[in-house]
Amino acid sequence: MSKNILILSGSPRKNGNTDRLVAAFKESAEAEGKSVTVFRTADLTIAACLGCSHCADGNGNCVHKDDMGAILDVFRTADAVVFASPVYWFSVSAQLKLAIDRTNAVPSDKTSIKRCALLLPFADESEDTANGAIVMYGYMLEYREWEDAGMIIVPGVEAKGDIDGREELELARRLAREI
Repeated sequence: MSKNILILSGSPRKNGNTDRLVAAFKESAEAEGKSVTVFRTADLTIAACLGCSHCADGNGNCVHKDDMGAILDVFRTADAVVFASPVYWFSVSAQLKLAIDRTNAVPSDKTSIKRCALLLPFADESEDTANGAIVMYGYMLEYREWEDAGMIIVPGVEAKGDIDGREELELARRLAREI
């Protein structure tokens, strides 16, 4: 069971459905005595990966000196990571994707992460809309050799608060207890 959890949340909309899903997860995990660190990537300055291989020194040192450094510090010591994002154009938000790309600076053998989860609320009614994000997530799991702790897919939530009262909030609480 994971004790130190990193949540990377990619929603630019404060107090929207992604934030509410993350809050339910975080509250439940902390009630179980777990340490949870949340970064709202939209509130941070994160430059795009340049593909320069500066980080290939094996220590995960990136040429960029931005807010990603704080995320990578937690990434190195977390037991589990949770990616949370609305679905934008069939994948995660650009704000989250920037952070995901930059985690490549830390090789798998330089992090304690063993488990991963995905939280995806989105406006469209069809769950197929999330397929691009789900496929990317699957490749990350395979590449990093992480165990999938679970995915919570929440279609049909567009306006702030649409997720309130939905069963997926309880699923997030349960996932937080089990991760």
